[in-house]
Amino acid sequence: MKKIIKTDQAPNPVGPYNQATVVNGLVYTAGQIAIDPATNEVVHGDVQAQTRLVMSNLKAVLAAAGSDFSHVIKTTIFIKDMNDFAKINSVYAEFFDEATAPSRSTVEVSRLPKDVLVEIDCIAEVIG
Repeated sequence: MKKIIKTDQAPNPVGPYNQATVVNGLVYTAGQIAIDPATNEVVHGDVQAQTRLVMSNLKAVLAAAGSDFSHVIKTTIFIKDMNDFAKINSVYAEFFDEATAPSRSTVEVSRLPKDVLVEIDCIAEVIG
């Protein structure tokens, strides 16, 4: 049985999908981009500012699903420019302890929704 996760603490989806789905004790988040949940507008800025907002949006979705960053198993990062890898890592590291950080893939793509610079999704264990 699957449970659909929706929270007003994260941006509304920009298409026909949900913020997250919980199945068998795991939460699968949709990719989050730099959209302010209060306005549902893209926040343009440097890649570090966008990454920080993306991580904040992921945190809200995980909380709504009964999880948190310490229970994330896998992340995928989609970036517009691989030259931003170190900048994204510096912000990403603020949210994960290096010793227990999840596995991760990072992929450069030609374009992201709303022309943002970074998108991140994750899979995590539900704890609550």
